[in-house]
Amino acid sequence: MLHYSIVFFVIALIAAFFGFSGIAASAAGIAKILFFIFLVITIISLLAGIFIVS
Repeated sequence: MLHYSIVFFVIALIAAFFGFSGIAASAAGIAKILFFIFLVITIISLLAGIFIVS
């Protein structure tokens, strides 16, 4: 999930460099959503691991 977030971020940077602001904004929005999903899944996994070990 983090890999896809980084890929979309790079796409957004390249699109912004070439002046495609609409594509850059869309790619940045997708990257942000994927990053927050990654964070939520990571926190849930860490909490589940702590409760299973305890």
